[in-house]
Amino acid sequence: MIKKLVLVFIALFAIQSYAQETTASPYSFYGIGSLKFKGTVENVSMGGLSIYKDSIHINLRNPATYGGNNIELFNNESHPVKFAIGGGHTSTNLKTNSSEDRVSSSTFDYFALSIPLGKLGFGFGLLPYTAVGYRLETNNAAGDLDTRFRGEGGLNKAFLSFGYQLTDEISFGVDANYDFGNIQNNTVEFGYNSAGEPLQTQSRETNRSDLSGINFNFGVHYQKMITNKLELQSAITFQPSSDINSANVRSFSNITINSVSGAEFAVSTIEADLAAAGLDQTTLVLPSKLAFGAGIGAPRKWFAGVEYTQENTSEFSNALYDNTGTTFEDSSVLSLGGFFIPKYNSFSSYWKRVVYRGGLRFENTGLVVQNESIREFGISFGVGLPVGTNRNPFSNANFGFEIGKRGTTKANLIQENFLKFKISLSLNDRWFQKRKFD
Repeated sequence: MIKKLVLVFIALFAIQSYAQETTASPYSFYGIGSLKFKGTVENVSMGGLSIYKDSIHINLRNPATYGGNNIELFNNESHPVKFAIGGGHTSTNLKTNSSEDRVSSSTFDYFALSIPLGKLGFGFGLLPYTAVGYRLETNNAAGDLDTRFRGEGGLNKAFLSFGYQLTDEISFGVDANYDFGNIQNNTVEFGYNSAGEPLQTQSRETNRSDLSGINFNFGVHYQKMITNKLELQSAITFQPSSDINSANVRSFSNITINSVSGAEFAVSTIEADLAAAGLDQTTLVLPSKLAFGAGIGAPRKWFAGVEYTQENTSEFSNALYDNTGTTFEDSSVLSLGGFFIPKYNSFSSYWKRVVYRGGLRFENTGLVVQNESIREFGISFGVGLPVGTNRNPFSNANFGFEIGKRGTTKANLIQENFLKFKISLSLNDRWFQKRKFD
């Protein structure tokens, strides 16, 4: 137990130290940032599919999967407590009609613990919900730098989940989530004299929003053997709309810019009176979301399924940034994926015990820029490598890859072609173990 906890915290520290920039997407400029996938590396490797339930992996998307009478894993002697931690790195090629650039970002994706207690199970953890990270520049008619946009931050989610196995086939659960974080944006407008030389001081607008709120997610899971060899699994989750409180500040500064390092130094600053406009305290609406799916497979051999997610993104608004020329429409995601295990209990070949995963994802993000819907596509694959011991054989290390694109070059927009690499640890340990004496 202690060794595995130490391993988890070492991995957590390493991921957090490495993850300096959580995203590098220009589209994180809009709303409250780019929505992060709430799921494990195992889910990502199957195109985002999250309807599958077993007793050795945590499912972050459906709280119903925390319930289940799975004490038999360790010969009816103890409950398998599950740890999960994950992170990743993304390399992105940004392409417009006239230029290209390459950026990268590293992320801490989640940390979670699941504890089963008979038919009841609960879990808790932390994961990012949205991410903001961009640096955009525009030029004037003379080709000189005109405006620079920069942003960072995002919204995080701390969750407490409960699940209960109602019958042998049906379980239900609920997530209670506390969302918190901040978003910082600044815009620098460059001025030039009659000779086309930069002015000694430039103008900068800085905005900061501190966000917090509570929301819930409800889930149901169904599984049943429909033949001697085939099992059906299906799931549905629903997240009602909720409010996020935003405390906002805005300032205007005259700045000087170091020509070598690019560092900005404020010469004078004026705080904007947002209270007079009713913008110092605003409320954002997190849209409601519904997801459902089903699949079939042979237990511990293979599984294939499909899942559809619909989110009422058109409900979203942010009064502080209502002049960006952006609108929102309802978003949707279609996920297709599954896994294959050659022989889960093979003694002769390690690679036969490996889980091989793959999937496809088709997404309408709900963001509409210059009358263009921003869509996303991804094809993914991954492996789950057994790393357990003879005493606890159910732990594994998971590696996932996703290749895809977001956006378009139409209407002078940016297309992102990305490669994501994901890694996680899914660890199982024995708690509540009966002591035996000879």
